[in-house]
Amino acid sequence: MNFELTDTQRLLRDTVREFARAEVAPVAEQLDRTKSFPYELVGKLGELGLMGIPFPERYGGGGADTLSYALCVEELARVDSSVCITLAAHTSLGTMPIYLWGSDAQKDEWLPTLCAGERLAAFGLTEPEAGSDAGATRTRARLDEAEWVIDGAKQFITNAGTEISGCVTITALTDSAEEQGASTAARLGSASQGRREISNILVPNGTPGYEPGEPYRKMGWNASDTRPLAFADCRVPEANLLGRRGDGFKNFLHILDGGRIGVAAMGVGLAQGALDEAIAYAKERRAFGRPISKFQAIQAKIADLSAQIEAARLLTHRAALEKDAGESFTLTAAQAKLITGRLAVRATEEAVQIHGGYGYIEEYPVCRFYRDAKILTIGEGTDEIQQMVIARALGC
Repeated sequence: MNFELTDTQRLLRDTVREFARAEVAPVAEQLDRTKSFPYELVGKLGELGLMGIPFPERYGGGGADTLSYALCVEELARVDSSVCITLAAHTSLGTMPIYLWGSDAQKDEWLPTLCAGERLAAFGLTEPEAGSDAGATRTRARLDEAEWVIDGAKQFITNAGTEISGCVTITALTDSAEEQGASTAARLGSASQGRREISNILVPNGTPGYEPGEPYRKMGWNASDTRPLAFADCRVPEANLLGRRGDGFKNFLHILDGGRIGVAAMGVGLAQGALDEAIAYAKERRAFGRPISKFQAIQAKIADLSAQIEAARLLTHRAALEKDAGESFTLTAAQAKLITGRLAVRATEEAVQIHGGYGYIEEYPVCRFYRDAKILTIGEGTDEIQQMVIARALGC
């Protein structure tokens, strides 16, 4: 096993680290406080080639591997989660389905501007009645001559309602009404969910009948775009089917597996950022005549977090390497996502504790980090879903 990064990977990591410190950190608190989407930063990320890291150079991407992408995500999350999730959701959830299953025409139309960060992509899976039970989607798409007619709703969707949002890939039932009725009773088991014909359809922003709702008021990730979507007699060409008809369930499970590597990298980065802030504060804050970093109680917190973060980082890197090697990575990605989300929550809580009263004040990044951490145990599969995935992979 080789734990060393390549020269190219180190250069990318260092470049993103410097960008995060110089460009993101100075404005992160203001963006969070004003709930302002970071248009300028997204543009700069695009100029650096970071909005399309894992996609081929022929489309304007970076042609890099999954580990390089994870390194980028970690360094951004180390400073600000809102900017990080904007890039991560755009890349692994929004753009990746187009790259993996899009036709040549779809790739040529969408990938160059998505990789450049000129447009953002979103992925519409979750619905009011279909969260962890993702196969219970109720959004429907029926063929009317050469058009898909879409009716339904999605919720908790990232990147769908900004001024530069380009498209959303949604999951929808595409079987006939008779077939849907016949399969409803059988839907309770996970195996039977696969018998429902679920497909992926690409819907451009601005399509009549497609309306992004108002953004949610959230605990954290305040500078990212998260909102519900509504589809009412929304018509798109039949050619907007993404991948084969009926492969939607299988495809989005694959997308979630890959997305969990990115979320795991976010957890590592957020935990590391919290530890960075805690160490810096502990060295400066004095009590009883010396820096609090000299007290064993503080040292124990810092030491434990340091060891756990490094272990989580290695597991996340392993998941990325398995994916790049073409090996099965479902188990490792779920393990990484599970432990890094929990670690981010614990690390940010400990960082706030080390800061004392100042940790509760918005001027200090750890306050924002603490609010941002909890979603990592929920988004892209709750902890409970990760436990189910892990248990099934172990034959339970």
